[in-house]
Amino acid sequence: MIYLTYGEPPSGVYSSQVIDVIKYLNQQGGHLKLVAFVSLRDFIKTKQKLKTELPDAIVYPMLPKATYWQFNTIVLFFICLFSNQRTIIARNVIATNMALVLRKIGIVKKVCFDGRGAIAAEWKEYELNVASQWKKNIDTLEKKAVLSTDFRIAVTAELVKYWEHNYQYSSNAHVVIPCTVNSAFVLKNNASIQTNRTELGLVDKDIVFAYSGSTAGWQSFKTLESFIAPLLTADKHYKIIFLAKQEASIDSLKEKFPQQVFQKWVNHADVTKILSACDYGILIREQSITNQVASPTKFAEYLASGLPVIISPNLGDYSTFVETHSCGIKLNGKEHIIEKPEIAEKERMKALVLRYFTKEANQEKYAQLLLSLN
Repeated sequence: MIYLTYGEPPSGVYSSQVIDVIKYLNQQGGHLKLVAFVSLRDFIKTKQKLKTELPDAIVYPMLPKATYWQFNTIVLFFICLFSNQRTIIARNVIATNMALVLRKIGIVKKVCFDGRGAIAAEWKEYELNVASQWKKNIDTLEKKAVLSTDFRIAVTAELVKYWEHNYQYSSNAHVVIPCTVNSAFVLKNNASIQTNRTELGLVDKDIVFAYSGSTAGWQSFKTLESFIAPLLTADKHYKIIFLAKQEASIDSLKEKFPQQVFQKWVNHADVTKILSACDYGILIREQSITNQVASPTKFAEYLASGLPVIISPNLGDYSTFVETHSCGIKLNGKEHIIEKPEIAEKERMKALVLRYFTKEANQEKYAQLLLSLN
């Protein structure tokens, strides 16, 4: 069985949602092999990174451009032919359409669409740097990925509703599996929290918000700023740490609050240490279809670090999850009293991760996936 990705470089998300999933499914008897088509730029370095994590991974450059995905289907044809692999789990729309071409000509027997979001909506809502010919065809390609595959993975129940509403999807041949934490994501014990806070220059009175990830368009920095700026203005003990690359939007906020806004870019392995020293994780995004169906990896990572989550409404399945499990604050346009959470609350957040956001917690769904593709 092949797990196919197209145009995705190695990253923390790729490690937890591709590499880690393949390793887990193989432990369950899945016999998956990663086939990754990656950018020709830095191909050697990318290949080395992927094969370091999965030595048997098959890595090829996209030829000649990402938009000409049909050419890469020829390469995939020979991979399937000579490896005798006849089932493909394809991540995202383009990879799925490559697999469907091979099913049509009989070289592949079953195709599973691993749906990570509403791709057509995302490209239209956020004017991403995507070739115009892709934007014209993305609705058709996504519809085909949803309706023509043998089985589907959705990251949220809201994504399934999106399929039903936009593409008249009516099958039950799917499972909903959220973005889970990487098995290497360590649940820190509370003994190290004070040490980590001291190393970051934080004092007991500080109430520290963590923002992990990019501040790109769909991450809605303006919406985030409208929440955090009044807090920083009201009390110097409110602070925020951005675990993100240096960006103009963050620099602007640092200029306004130089003693309260911090930016750090660290190895993925060190993220937990910093998060565990904070008090809340921030997951605030604007209202859009892209965000309505999303399953941000950072939600589970915040909880795994013991952080209640401050979340905007209608964000995937997780705004409701926060209310149902009292694991943070769902914003509603009103002012909220934000106090430092008790240590016991940190332990309760970690327990929620073990119950809902690990590979093991979703074992039955993964078993259903494998059964449907055998």
